[in-house]
Amino acid sequence: MTARLFSSTARLTFAALTALLLVACQSERFQGPPPFYQDMASADGLVDAATAAQMISQYRSNNGLPGVVPDPQLTAIAKSQADAMAAAGSVNASLQPNQQLATRMASIGEPKTAAAENVSAGYRTFAEAFSGWRESPKHNDVLLMKDATRLGIATAYAPNAKHKVFWSLVMAAPRPRP
Repeated sequence: MTARLFSSTARLTFAALTALLLVACQSERFQGPPPFYQDMASADGLVDAATAAQMISQYRSNNGLPGVVPDPQLTAIAKSQADAMAAAGSVNASLQPNQQLATRMASIGEPKTAAAENVSAGYRTFAEAFSGWRESPKHNDVLLMKDATRLGIATAYAPNAKHKVFWSLVMAAPRPRP
């Protein structure tokens, strides 16, 4: 009887500890909003490029196109664009000669790579930006760029600007082989 009672008690204790461990793991895993709902309206806002690539890839797949992967060099030139717009407080900064996409692509050694860019302002989360881009025919064309396999995405925050958060998404064809 004692062995049977101990065995039942041990099983119940093990089950309770396992349940507590699972709850603890789940609560740590889901703290805060999902990355696509993270508010970028702060100086330390950082877009999760992997999440962006995953969402854009799924959208592209639904439209018969290949997926895209994050590219650090494209992210760097997207960041320079977002920073320039935030510093100026306007998306019009993207029109400056040194901020033209061709100039920035050349700066990373890819002057002839097919690339396109979305610039925008005011969206506080990636989910909002992605939705807005899909609804805009010209922005949607960039999301659905036929030859794209890579992306770079960045934001910059300007607390005193009207739109606060400035976005740049660069989509590009494969890197040329040497």
